[in-house]
Amino acid sequence: MESIRIDKFLWAIRVFKTRSDAAEACRSGKVSINGCVVKSAKEVKKGDTIAVRKGAVHYSYIVVEPIDKRQGAKLVSMYATDITPQAELDKLAAPIETIFLKRERGSGRPTKKERRDLDNLLFGP
Repeated sequence: MESIRIDKFLWAIRVFKTRSDAAEACRSGKVSINGCVVKSAKEVKKGDTIAVRKGAVHYSYIVVEPIDKRQGAKLVSMYATDITPQAELDKLAAPIETIFLKRERGSGRPTKKERRDLDNLLFGP
């Protein structure tokens, strides 16, 4: 096989759970081939570099061999090489910071000054 559609390839190497998810990522500009943002109909060839943004992480792959059938997780390395930097993968393990603010029951609505102080705490000055 010489080339295959990018959405089908990303589905086949298990980057996305469904082909429609892969097509939606292409439509929203989250997939690029060799540095160019592409649509789902773009053909991918052997040696192309694919970049996919899922959440905060930017995954990178090199096409070893185009494939159109979904592969088992153990066989994916025969068709694509994952070259995602470790710094990107570390973002998956980063703790999600949350701020929990609690007001005393019965204290009423915050005053204008209290509201500004809360906004500065949450969003910065």
